Amino acid sequence: MEVIPAVKGDGTLRWPRLIQGRLVRRYKRFMADIRLRNNHLVTAHCPNSGSMLGCSEPGRPVYISRSNNPTRRLKYTWEMIEMPTSLVGINTLVPNRLVKASIEAGIIGELRGYGHVRSEVRIGKNSRIDLVLSSKDSNCFVEVKNCTLVEKATAYFPDAVTSRGLKHLHELQEVVKQGHRAVMFFLVQRMDAEEFSPADHIDPAYGRGLREAVDMGVELLAYDVTIDLKTIALRRALPVIL
Repeated sequence: MEVIPAVKGDGTLRWPRLIQGRLVRRYKRFMADIRLRNNHLVTAHCPNSGSMLGCSEPGRPVYISRSNNPTRRLKYTWEMIEMPTSLVGINTLVPNRLVKASIEAGIIGELRGYGHVRSEVRIGKNSRIDLVLSSKDSNCFVEVKNCTLVEKATAYFPDAVTSRGLKHLHELQEVVKQGHRAVMFFLVQRMDAEEFSPADHIDPAYGRGLREAVDMGVELLAYDVTIDLKTIALRRALPVIL
């Protein structure tokens, strides 16, 4: 497994020790060559299967962590990139853990009142939902999406055409039909967005699907973060513009 942050009790995640370098190139989706400050070139695991549009520019400062796990082929994990207006967290393992920790700490007002939070719960025949919140009388199914693309202060999802994302929207609609609450949660891993919108200019089918899901009763939440070289935490809810 990749190195991911340790959790503090207040919902904040603390990064492991970070090493600075500069991005040389990202390739084969899951690999990145990074030049360290001592001029050594290392290959890091890129824990992000998306296009990383707008946050994979060669030459930008990046921050990586190092694992001591002897079974790992790549010892380094790319965690963040420094863009002109914000640090950007690129590790897609972080959003689920950050949202879960924030729910358990009572930070997300829209998701308070549930006594138990489970991760990676199987629904249907071949799918899993990121989080299921349970109380005595109700369940809330939450799918979390990592958002790193920001253009002119608007955060967008997705950053590439996503059939998998559409599948998740359909699954959430089925949950609503069964009488449960369903939430699509967009976690913007940067600090320079003022609002969130579906990326119709990249994947118009996803935008249509998201609006249809809302019409069917699926709720949308978008939050950005406070992010630095020590910690990452939820900051505020962003307006969702459909």
